[in-house]
Amino acid sequence: MFTGLVETTGTLRARDRRGPGYRLAVQSALQGLQVGDSVAVNGACLTVTAASGGSFEADLSLETADLTNLGRLGLGSAVNLERALQLGSRLDGHLVSGHVDGLARVESSGAVGEALRVSLRYPLKLGPYLAEKGSVALDGVSLTVNAVAESTFEVMLVPHTRAATNLDRVVPGREMNLEVDLLARYVVRYLTAARAAWGDGQSAASEASSSADGPGEEPLASALKRAGIV
Repeated sequence: MFTGLVETTGTLRARDRRGPGYRLAVQSALQGLQVGDSVAVNGACLTVTAASGGSFEADLSLETADLTNLGRLGLGSAVNLERALQLGSRLDGHLVSGHVDGLARVESSGAVGEALRVSLRYPLKLGPYLAEKGSVALDGVSLTVNAVAESTFEVMLVPHTRAATNLDRVVPGREMNLEVDLLARYVVRYLTAARAAWGDGQSAASEASSSADGPGEEPLASALKRAGIV
């Protein structure tokens, strides 16, 4: 688990095929890394397989390579790095799992004072998880959603965020790893299941009504209990 507060940036030095996936080598200033540690690299949770001096290695599955920008970044690219959250630490960002949901593509950007407003196009299937004033992680950076439209959303990058991460240069067409808010994921799942249970209950109640002239509506609480949701 992570917070979306980037500790430092590193440099992607190598991406070699290893079995069905890849082995990444990242140069970084992170100290004390050990084999087995979890590190968010551009927001994707990876496990350290080797560490020495100012670099570490981690394996990248084909699924992660396809779903994130880690499979297509050029060597020498800057990547955001964050070690796993320790219990008892301050949570200044938001809960980030390191499980990237998809890629968001930069559509446009513009200065607003010293900040930068960025509009990004998101995969349509992720629309239900985005809400104004909600949270997202972009390349592992915890950000607040300023606005949501039919296929795009906006965030604001303040000077400190741009200086401390790889978001210093945001140009149209750039793809960023997008992770939706963890709480939104479960709320949407709950409501989807509740809606399905309610619909099934209504169908069953309608069939009973047509055959026995009984009440034609099942209470929502009964439908949820029957579906095992509550």
